[in-house]
Amino acid sequence: QVQLVESGGGQVQAGDSLELSCVASVSVYAMGWFRQEPGEEREFVAACNWSGGDRIYADSVKGRFIIDRDNAVNTMYLRMNSLKSDDTAVYYCAAAMIYGPAVSRPNEYGYWGQGTQVTVSS
Repeated sequence: QVQLVESGGGQVQAGDSLELSCVASVSVYAMGWFRQEPGEEREFVAACNWSGGDRIYADSVKGRFIIDRDNAVNTMYLRMNSLKSDDTAVYYCAAAMIYGPAVSRPNEYGYWGQGTQVTVSS
């Protein structure tokens, strides 16, 4: 059973930076970040493949967010820069036991964290 635990959320001002972490209980392959606002569907943010060599981003965060991972400690990160009020959401970590390129579809992932709230005040 794979368990994912996110941390690093909080309340910041527009323009600030924040880093999220996701620790997996075991080695996992594809990993990604998604976010969700109340009443909305879960939205893709960023993902990387098992090696971290393939990284993809949603257009809304490209150039501002950076996804990274350290397989030695089963941890994935999301560095969020130049935060905007539109980035306010619950952020979820996801993992899948699949090789191949990074994937952006939620149904590709079989494991999810509990979520961490990010609130950006303008």
